[in-house]
Amino acid sequence: MSTIISVKELRKNFGSVIAVNGVSFTVNKGEMFGLVGPDGAGKTTTMRVLCGLLVPAAGEVSLFGLPLNKEVRNIQKKIGYLSQKFSLYGDLSIDENLHFFARVHGIKSYKEYADRLLSFTRLTGFRTRRVDKLSGGMKQKAALACSLVHKPEILFLDEPTTGVDPVSRRDFWKILSDLLKDGLTIFMTTPYLDEAERCNRVALMHEGRLIALDEPDLLRRSINREILEIVCNDAFGTAKLIRNNFDVDLQLFGDRLNILTGDGESLASELLEYLKQNSVDVISWRKTIPSLENAFIYLINREPKVARLSEEGA
Repeated sequence: MSTIISVKELRKNFGSVIAVNGVSFTVNKGEMFGLVGPDGAGKTTTMRVLCGLLVPAAGEVSLFGLPLNKEVRNIQKKIGYLSQKFSLYGDLSIDENLHFFARVHGIKSYKEYADRLLSFTRLTGFRTRRVDKLSGGMKQKAALACSLVHKPEILFLDEPTTGVDPVSRRDFWKILSDLLKDGLTIFMTTPYLDEAERCNRVALMHEGRLIALDEPDLLRRSINREILEIVCNDAFGTAKLIRNNFDVDLQLFGDRLNILTGDGESLASELLEYLKQNSVDVISWRKTIPSLENAFIYLINREPKVARLSEEGA
């Protein structure tokens, strides 16, 4: 695979706040690359640097083999960007927004491709409707169509499904899957680990640094643990009881306790007997493989603590 994005030791600060701290990675042409992390991790700042919207404090960034600091205008002609904040004009129709963004990019013959985009996003029947009259999911699909109207080679998506209903999320992912089949490279940020599972490769970001980068399945395996999952009525109280009496990595998800262990068989026998002796009502339990979320939390807990102020929207 050929490299289409290269980032080396990228740093970006806002005054005394370090938003991105020595980040390095590459993105291959035609893949979906996910940058994953909680709010304030530095995801959006990293993406804005790659799009030429922010100037880095240090490091080297190139897209299409071109240095970003010298070829930003040429690079921006070949990328599409869907930001966190809705960026279409609400008092214009979908058609009028498409026309506007096509003209911004200097595209004159776009109508046939616009028809295809609207059909692709299932918005043909709404093309004359004002954008501010659309549902949240339809607004995102309209914004996606506008970001594609100039036929970019890389599509940057900044948390594209945040606040979107489940049905629209599914439609959005179907569209992205079809775009990948057409050879588009997609670089996306997301706080959702279930979405990250769909990416070819995932970079886990925390407090401005990358803590892991690999294919989702390999990231799960890399922690060399299995999960003992216990479902009980008083999950919070049971978690406290286990933590006070066992030296284990425990993650709490609603009524589920996920205990990461290298020997699930031995721990299950000992732990279940202990819970029984302490009158804990275990509804069910099982051994399973770690999810990407399990792996991310496990890796974060082993990261050295860094004093860092969070920047809103980073």
